[in-house]
Amino acid sequence: MGILEFIGGIFKPAADLIDNVHTSDEERLELRKQLDEIQAGVQLKMIELEHKVLEYETKVLEAQQAVITAEAQGKSWIQRNWRPILMMVIIAIVANNYVLFPYLSLFTDKVTMLTLPEELFNLLSIGVGGYVLGRSGEKIAQSLRRQPKDQ
Repeated sequence: MGILEFIGGIFKPAADLIDNVHTSDEERLELRKQLDEIQAGVQLKMIELEHKVLEYETKVLEAQQAVITAEAQGKSWIQRNWRPILMMVIIAIVANNYVLFPYLSLFTDKVTMLTLPEELFNLLSIGVGGYVLGRSGEKIAQSLRRQPKDQ
């Protein structure tokens, strides 16, 4: 259900009440007009709020992109590679817990399952998603650079 439908649902009982009130047609039309104006104003404010939220999210994404770009272009090896290293460590923990541990535990009880907090798994999900989006963006940018200017 969209926000505008939700707002419409809030005002519907009031509109029905106005229609059922035993007053003159002119009074009912005036009340209905006022209610419609209020509803339109609320809907307009909600649209403005949604627009501002989208602007904010766009600015946050641009700031995150700038940070990652600065890290990728940094002079220090560790500055450029700490995120991939972290992702590899988390992947190693996942591989240990879901590939190596179940298999090796069939033969010995000396293997250990490593703890992987939910936050690290979420970080892995975000990191892999960011990597996929970043690589896609790079490929799109490269293909746009190769296109002739007259197209």
